[in-house]
This record gives sequence, structure tokens and C-alpha cells, in this order.
Amino acid sequence: MPEGDTIFRTAATLAKALTGKVVTRYETMLPKIEGPLRGRTIERVVAVGKNLVIDFSGDLHLRTHMRMNGAWHIYRPGERWQRPRRDMRLVIETADFVAVGFNIPVAELLTGRELERALHEQGPDLLADFDIDEAVRRAREHGDEEIANVLLNQRVAAGIGNIWKSESLFVRGINPFRKVKDIDELEKLFLTARALLKESAAGHRRLNVYSRGGQPCRKCGTAISSRKQGLDARLTYWCPRCQPLESTKC
Repeated sequence: MPEGDTIFRTAATLAKALTGKVVTRYETMLPKIEGPLRGRTIERVVAVGKNLVIDFSGDLHLRTHMRMNGAWHIYRPGERWQRPRRDMRLVIETADFVAVGFNIPVAELLTGRELERALHEQGPDLLADFDIDEAVRRAREHGDEEIANVLLNQRVAAGIGNIWKSESLFVRGINPFRKVKDIDELEKLFLTARALLKESAAGHRRLNVYSRGGQPCRKCGTAISSRKQGLDARLTYWCPRCQPLESTKC
């Protein structure tokens, strides 16, 4: 599933190509979001956590969520797509560019008020104006849950996915299976996650543990462990020495 940094970069790319342009063609394979977009001006494209929102003139907003396989591509008119047409779900065309949404499972055309309602339960966005105190407060409400699972809860803080869950916990030396109630440094943890997301959004990414199961830890040389965790059985990666169940770091 694309994480907040990936959605942020995608939104920036779409915004550069589409902002201020008039829609000349709109096509969708999702009947529930057929709507009068042709002739409207694209006012803004933004990432909101793991949501990508395209704002059109006349108070109409397209909210999309990529889930595991969704993606947005930008092409010039007439340029050959890199993915087959059967994967197309949305096409937004202007005089200069064509935005194609492939395999997007969640899409809604909403008014501003409806969009606000759709997003109101989402936690503070780590790549926006981030309310650290609110994120910590929401995390504390899940005191008996394992911290790695809470980091994935978009109602606690928006934008963290499986990669930055594991990476943030490694940086802070926190075992992913510790209970939230046993962790004092939640504020530092969220600030670390925010910093890592921002670095990745800017094009700087170096993974210490994620997808490195069995490889040596970059800090201590211990083999990186991995285990399925949570209701979705997502793989969590950690260093057993640098991230013991106790709070001691290596």
C-alpha cells in the first residue's frame, strides 16, 4: 500500500501537470463516480494522509485511495500508457496532460462538506500541519495494543504504512511488539516518523530494517527479524538486539 510519502510525491506530480488546467475529457470505469467534470478547472491536487484529493471548480472534489495496487500516471495526449487499458479506472484529460488512475479501488466525487465528513476521523497528517499532542493522545487511547499496529492506525496519525512503521521503531530503538502503555517516548516516535516521511517525500530513502529479514543490522550486525503482525498479518521487521522488549537501546 502506498504510504504518505508516496502519495505526497504523486500529488505533487499531478499538481504540477494539472493545476489551473481545464478538464477536456473525463472517463471512468467506476459508475458511482460518473460526474460533470468536463469544463471544470482543476484548482488543487493534495495528499491528505494516504488519500489523494483533486479539487475542481464549483466545489467538487475527487478523493481517491490507492490501497495495495492503485496508482496515478501522467501522460501527454496520445502517449502510450505503460499499463493496459483494462487496469484503467479514471481518466482526467486537459489540453496538455492526461492523468490516468490505474486499479484505484476507492474513489468518490464529493462536495467540500462531504469531503470534510469523509476525512474527519483521520488522525493528524504527518506531512501537513501536524498536531503532535493530538497524535499522542489518540495513541494513548490504544494502550493495550502493540505499538506497531497503532502506528498503522490512520485514525491515530495519517501517513504511516508498513515501511515507516518498522523504520521509525528501529530509529527509536522500540520493539514493535511492546504495548503502547509501556512506552514513554511516543512524542519522539511520531516526530521521527514525520522526519522519515519528509525525507522520503523529498527523494531521500535508506532502509535499515524493512524488507531486510535475515540480513545484518546496519548498527550492530545482528540478523534482522521479521514476523507477521496484526489483523492484516503485515510483516514487521526489527533488530532483536537494537529493539529489545525492554526499553534499552544498543
